[in-house]
Amino acid sequence: MKSAFASLALLLAAGLPNSAASLHVWEKQELTFTAARAADNPYTEQTVWVDLKGPGFAKRVYGFWDGGRTFRVRVLATVPGTWTWRSGSEPADAGLDGKTGSFEAVAWAEAEKDANPLRRGFLRPTANRHALETADGTPFFVLGDTWYATGTNRFRWFDDDRERPLGPDAGFKDYVRYRKAQGYNWVNIIAAFPNWMTDGQGWHVVMNDPERTTVRSAWLEFGTGSAKNMDNEGGRPFRFPGKVPGFEQMFPDVDRVNPDYFKYLDRKIDYLNAQGFVPFIEVSRRDASNLWSKYYKWPDSYARFIEYIFARYQANNTVLSPIHLDIISESIGPEDFTRAINLVLEKYGPPPFGNLLSANANPSTLENWGERSWVTLHQTGNMREHNNYWYLTEIFRQADAKPALNGEPYYSGYVDARAQGGGKGYQYGAPGGTEKDDQFVRSAMYGSFLSGGLGGHVYGAEGIWGADIEPTAPVKMWDAFQWNSAAQMRHLRTFALSIGRRYQDLVPDSDLVSPNKTHDVRAYEQWAYCARTPDREIFLAYFEKGCPRGQIRGANLNSTYRAEWFDPRTGTYRDAGNGKLNSSVIGVIQLPDLPSNTDWGLRLTYAGPAPRVIPREVEKPR
Repeated sequence: MKSAFASLALLLAAGLPNSAASLHVWEKQELTFTAARAADNPYTEQTVWVDLKGPGFAKRVYGFWDGGRTFRVRVLATVPGTWTWRSGSEPADAGLDGKTGSFEAVAWAEAEKDANPLRRGFLRPTANRHALETADGTPFFVLGDTWYATGTNRFRWFDDDRERPLGPDAGFKDYVRYRKAQGYNWVNIIAAFPNWMTDGQGWHVVMNDPERTTVRSAWLEFGTGSAKNMDNEGGRPFRFPGKVPGFEQMFPDVDRVNPDYFKYLDRKIDYLNAQGFVPFIEVSRRDASNLWSKYYKWPDSYARFIEYIFARYQANNTVLSPIHLDIISESIGPEDFTRAINLVLEKYGPPPFGNLLSANANPSTLENWGERSWVTLHQTGNMREHNNYWYLTEIFRQADAKPALNGEPYYSGYVDARAQGGGKGYQYGAPGGTEKDDQFVRSAMYGSFLSGGLGGHVYGAEGIWGADIEPTAPVKMWDAFQWNSAAQMRHLRTFALSIGRRYQDLVPDSDLVSPNKTHDVRAYEQWAYCARTPDREIFLAYFEKGCPRGQIRGANLNSTYRAEWFDPRTGTYRDAGNGKLNSSVIGVIQLPDLPSNTDWGLRLTYAGPAPRVIPREVEKPR
């Protein structure tokens, strides 16, 4: 791939059109252009693109400024065959306009696709639009982790591939290797934290006057205590000074990007793809939006940054997002972000290679943006307890079906001890690395999946989401990485795929289990969840710790089901009862007791009609 990049760049630099190179499908290629004239701010003043054509494909692909007079457009082939391109720009520039080229795309061998499933193509909805698959139809079940600070020095980049143990000396590649060995294939990333800086202090929030009459009318969050320091080896994502009066060295000029920062993020995104991970890249975090919208032209300025991130990473196998909107009360509203994303879509169009669009949203992308919006992959998040898994069921029931997952569930280790800066912390969690904490994480995993999150699940943990490394941090990120709750994530895939592709057909309905709820909505115990296939031949269920002996209803009448308990701690099955359970004349299956007083999964598989029970002949009186 590197030689292909080099050959295309050299041919362009030499002014040779109609270059040809043989490349793989779904493999990012980079076209490099040099503007003939300099601009004061190329980021806002110059637009470049190529019109790309291939078999069944004809779209405009926009590029981005990458420092100096350099512009890049990243492209790929979605199918084998001959692909051609022609460049253009606005305003017209002799160095950017009228360049042409071509390349031949070939398919990956099956062994190569087996080595990296992302070579099968970008993610898309399944035929029923409830789950995910790659472009060739292979199921893709998300097992993700929450690495928001990936772009920063908290996940250090080493050019070498030497393995370092998890600890203070570990780097980005070490964390990728560790999670890959555990079966993960997805990482949540926030591209930039404009209002964070590395100042050696713990994170803090400056609350502002309710009249919103001064700069204190917005949230300002800085520091390293919660780890969203904004810099990496290339510096900070935006230039300074900014335009916020009195805070020119704290909140940057968001109309002037620093490409060197993103060059280091590029390396990490490429490495994740090479290791089989799909990065879910969110443009920014909601707490920057108050100052952004007040002191810069909104939605134009923010839309420009959305397009910059999309153009930079849409030729990687990624899922893209315009905003991380986890707490609406600390942000401008969802409708304000809608204005920005709609401006992007109207001016530039959707990502040309089909990247799904999503967002971390509270409580869900459906609640925030509605059924018919720019969202193509729904998420729930940040409302964590078992009462909130239902938002995935609401998404599932929409007529305009879209796949969904829980992108920010209960965080492992999410307890009062995490409170910093006088915060209240969280009252319903457990210390990380304990069995109770593992149990709460499993509730979110299995409860969310069976509530309609058929796209998969994203793990989160204190210490990791904030990439905490400072001496005063209650949890260091390298310790949280090694908690057992994260290792148990792989068993969710085992549970789902134990019925093959049929997991994609499951319809969530917790009321198939009776009883299934207590009055305690702010908890992770004593509730049950269930989903079944439309033909009633397969049921998957999950019982939190403390569930009483219950029953499954809605089964085929007078039928026998193969019955197996699933241990979510080990990913193994065992017979339930004698391994077979019969449904009644009204389709009710009485369940045996759970194997032990903790949480368990259950799989019921139709095995045929139940044996006829011949009643004993009534003896005639003499």
